[in-house]
Amino acid sequence: MAIPWLLALKVIPWADVIEHAPKVLKAARKLMERPAPEAAAAPSRMAVDGPDAAPPSLGELKNRLIAAQVHLDQQAQLQAETSHTLAELAEQNARLVSAVDALRLRTRVLLVVVAALLLAQLVEWIAR
Repeated sequence: MAIPWLLALKVIPWADVIEHAPKVLKAARKLMERPAPEAAAAPSRMAVDGPDAAPPSLGELKNRLIAAQVHLDQQAQLQAETSHTLAELAEQNARLVSAVDALRLRTRVLLVVVAALLLAQLVEWIAR
């Protein structure tokens, strides 16, 4: 079961991930800080029903306005939650990339230490 994970980790272009992580984090922060865009005016019911339709009553217009405002508030909340989630994901990605960099450095150091120890053992074996 570990082999597919190892294969997947080898397939991932880590250099590209590491290279683009700061850009993703910066873009997510910009998205998080960007103010919500103003809602575009909805088409009037007359434009939808046609010019021959009777004009809506004041109560119906008020109900439509309230429904539209509730919908806009929900959309703004959803957008804020989405941008917050994207910012969190970008920060997690940046932490992951820095952890992978640290692990890569540790692996190289360990490889050098093992090579030095093997060389020292070989020299000691030859000296006997």
